[in-house]
Amino acid sequence: MDAPVFSFQRQFFGRVQPGDIAPFVLVPGSKGRVRRFASYWDRAVQIAETHEFLIYTGELNGVPVSACSTGIGGTSVAVAVQELVALNAHTLIRVGVTGTLQETVAVGDLTIATAAIRCDRISDFYVPHEIPALASHEIVLALAAACQRRQYTFHIGVTATTGTFYCGEGRPGANNYTQSFMTTIVDDFARSGVLDWDTETATLFSLAGRFGVRAGRINAVLDSPRSKQMDPQAEERAVQAALDAVKILADWDQRKAVTKQACLLPEPGKDRP
Repeated sequence: MDAPVFSFQRQFFGRVQPGDIAPFVLVPGSKGRVRRFASYWDRAVQIAETHEFLIYTGELNGVPVSACSTGIGGTSVAVAVQELVALNAHTLIRVGVTGTLQETVAVGDLTIATAAIRCDRISDFYVPHEIPALASHEIVLALAAACQRRQYTFHIGVTATTGTFYCGEGRPGANNYTQSFMTTIVDDFARSGVLDWDTETATLFSLAGRFGVRAGRINAVLDSPRSKQMDPQAEERAVQAALDAVKILADWDQRKAVTKQACLLPEPGKDRP
């Protein structure tokens, strides 16, 4: 029996067509963050809204850009990544919110992921579990350059992606449901040097690596499970850093095309959005 054809007509339930998606795509979880991104663009058009996916496409300082919400969790991220790649996206930047696991990471700081621990389970359906979930080094550098330019406090390191928001991150489920592993998971990850965690990054990185596109992730540290502090303004800093990173990456890509280089590293004083 022939395998089903991956048809363009099925992208986002038939609501998105070839040409609707820009090469650079911001992939936050929330629809509100998509609208916030679009509000900063020079031009923005809503392409589609279906299920958890809200999609805008427009232009930022002459750079074609899209934003697509993914909802919560790896299942919808996997759908979005596959369909965005099929529509010719080549750079995917996730912008999320998180709680810090390290005492050296303050509430209000930003975290840039170099890799993700694959506790998501979703990525196992795409690549063997032994293959690491890695960020694009160019996106890591571009996000760092953006944060440095704006004088944001940021941290670069490994994140952990779990398959569920509650029990997977050590939070009791309904009716105070717990399992024994939940009593140690926070401290185990913290002792291992993990910066933060979410339910999407490992899926994003694994699929992007499999399909040959760039992926990165910046999180805003909104709160701390230990101190109970909160900083709602951290999300706006992550949004601005991601927008700047798109402009930086577009500039680097143009310079690589001119110089015929496969890789371009940042130069102090020259990499400005």
